[in-house]
Amino acid sequence: MGLMAMAPTHTPHNLLITGGAGFIGANFAHWTAAHHPDAHMVVLDALTYAGNRASLNGIDPNQLTFIHGDICDRPLVERILHDHDIDTVVHFAAESHNDNSILDASPFLTTNVTGTWTLLEAVRHEREERNAHCACGIGGDSHTPSATHTHDIRFHHISTDEVYGDLALDEPRKFTEATAYNPSSPYSASKAASDHLVRAWHRTYGLATTISNCSNNYGAYQHVEKFIPRQITNILAGIRPKLYGQGLAVRDWIHVDDHCDAVWRILTHGRVGETYLIGADGERSNIDVLRMILQRMGLPEDAFDHVNDRPGGDRRYAIDASKIMRELGWRPQHADFARGLDETIEWYRSHEEWWRPAKAATEEKYRRQGH
Repeated sequence: MGLMAMAPTHTPHNLLITGGAGFIGANFAHWTAAHHPDAHMVVLDALTYAGNRASLNGIDPNQLTFIHGDICDRPLVERILHDHDIDTVVHFAAESHNDNSILDASPFLTTNVTGTWTLLEAVRHEREERNAHCACGIGGDSHTPSATHTHDIRFHHISTDEVYGDLALDEPRKFTEATAYNPSSPYSASKAASDHLVRAWHRTYGLATTISNCSNNYGAYQHVEKFIPRQITNILAGIRPKLYGQGLAVRDWIHVDDHCDAVWRILTHGRVGETYLIGADGERSNIDVLRMILQRMGLPEDAFDHVNDRPGGDRRYAIDASKIMRELGWRPQHADFARGLDETIEWYRSHEEWWRPAKAATEEKYRRQGH
């Protein structure tokens, strides 16, 4: 039976999206609003430097409730789960920039590890409360929960391929769901820890969890500290682009809309307790991507400067997405990287008011680091 003929195993109605004012979270909110207008979203975001309330502009206010708060605030999270009758948590909130984790790992441990633990515990508590007050009982007692009925809250955890470490530049191997964890940076180590917490809360407490590990995303609403938007906005701002080392490191690129589509597919058809790798077979070296950006923005391909590589930089990421394709029928719809890059360049060109306020401080931070 084809996927389209399969009944969904879960239908999200009331979603809590953590980190929903960040890059991928905001895109997921826009994607959900466009494709599933009957779903109501609660976005919880601390609005750190990487979160931007304006990234949610344009979504119907009837579809979205925004709450400014911290995922480490357990009473707040529990109140949201209860008051909004949340049936689905999509956990995007994370400190995610490798350079920052090298300078100071503490925010990464707080948000990525403690924050994930807080969410898991809040979901566990809310499930217990709902089961304790369930009106679908047996034996004539309306307050006795059925042995077969539980008020599960689906919990999907967004992770990264960086938890697997890196691969050699000249080997054919790719990451799979069975690849051993081997994180290289404080950032990837914190994400590895959060993945393990999610799996432990599924196995120990029976939470209805899934995990996805995705390759490098690109698209609209991405902070200017990240590789592709940094190069694009440098050119738009008249700043000469910078490239770490010789630019030989390889990243596996996926359009953020394809990532959002894959997450929804996992939520609705994925198997509880499973992990799915998401990628679009988009391996490219950093220098090739920079040259493409320069060429598409009308500049010579050598119009950039080399800067020192960061310590512990991974060589190559590559995702084998055959499991999600085979089991859930997902396929990337934006596999033409050149076209996606053109659309991304145009978005930053036409949304200067969105990225310009953060640009000067970001470049000054990089200048102090020698990057």
